[in-house]
Amino acid sequence: MIRSTDRILTTHAGALPRSNELTGLIRKRAAKQPVDDAKIEELLDREVRQVLRLQLENGVDSVSDGEFSKANFTHYAAERIGGIELREYDHGQGPEPLSIVARDDTKFSDYFAAGFGGFASGGKEAKLQKIRQRFCTSELKYIGHETIGRDIKRLKSALGEVKAAEAFLPSVTPGVIEHWLYDEHYGSAEKFVFAIADVLREEYLAIVNGGFLLQLDDPDVADAWQMYPDMSVAQYRDYADLRVAALNHALRGIDREKVRLHMCWGSFHGPHEFDLPLKEFVDILFKVNASSFSIEASNPRHEHEWNVFETFKLPAGASVIPGVVGHCTNFIEHPELIAQRLVRYARLVGKENVIAGTDCGLGHRTATPSVCWAKLNAMAQGAKLASKELWGK
Repeated sequence: MIRSTDRILTTHAGALPRSNELTGLIRKRAAKQPVDDAKIEELLDREVRQVLRLQLENGVDSVSDGEFSKANFTHYAAERIGGIELREYDHGQGPEPLSIVARDDTKFSDYFAAGFGGFASGGKEAKLQKIRQRFCTSELKYIGHETIGRDIKRLKSALGEVKAAEAFLPSVTPGVIEHWLYDEHYGSAEKFVFAIADVLREEYLAIVNGGFLLQLDDPDVADAWQMYPDMSVAQYRDYADLRVAALNHALRGIDREKVRLHMCWGSFHGPHEFDLPLKEFVDILFKVNASSFSIEASNPRHEHEWNVFETFKLPAGASVIPGVVGHCTNFIEHPELIAQRLVRYARLVGKENVIAGTDCGLGHRTATPSVCWAKLNAMAQGAKLASKELWGK
């Protein structure tokens, strides 16, 4: 894990813009439609090289492959885990999928009924369609060795043509998979989530042994609060504690310096009025065996939570990656505002313990690729301004 020893370094949450052609093919493959696999691999090889250059040109220090080989959390993980069956049925004929807007929907049902939340957020479009639910029907097994192997090989090859301070590959956490996978085999939440952890461990080890920083994408630690609107804070803390324990089970023996955690409250564009405040669970978050913590810190619902770090201290030797540019708006954040955000964190946790980041993946959440790259470029400019103020040079 790189450190901001003489300036504020920069990174992002993973997802970056890819071509419409590649996106269409990846989605078709995820939907089990016929595709030209050789064409996909050709495009991936070319576009990963391009996206590495664009990251470096726009001042990003810790880079990724843009998550180009993945359709989304659900499809990518389902392709790499065996023991899963996909079923389609009408509403009322089986378990209803969890919604990451369940609490907000109690007050802003008109917003979601109008479709503003979008398909992935439980909007109007989702409610008009049949349910497609995945079920765990037998012992879970990792079957993604070839797929993750290709991701690792491709990124290594592309990195041979450029010079980056660090490279990372993201992977989901057990709690995220548990959101969309209905258990018909293990019989208890604890057995189920620990079984998922044992499966994901194989991907975690592959990434770390491949020489990359492992980024754990864990919106579950915060957005599950929305999914269970009847839970109290105390009940939710117990829920989150179990999922973090399962995650650490998957990480056992892995050096925490090779791991960073990204969390958010769900990237859907919506009210977010009922998001659980960071102060209610940050101590649980800090139990994860990671060396850095990437958090939402620039959107209007969570920017104020820098003050949590006045009370809760980072784990010894850990760093924070506040999101100083975000996906909730296509406004390009001003570099001076970005610098102010970074300096604020640096004053609280130490300048060497701050890396500039994004609230979430920007790939398909900004209007156009040019907006995404402008945001990352502004982040790099802001980091330079903050560095000048903090180091005096």
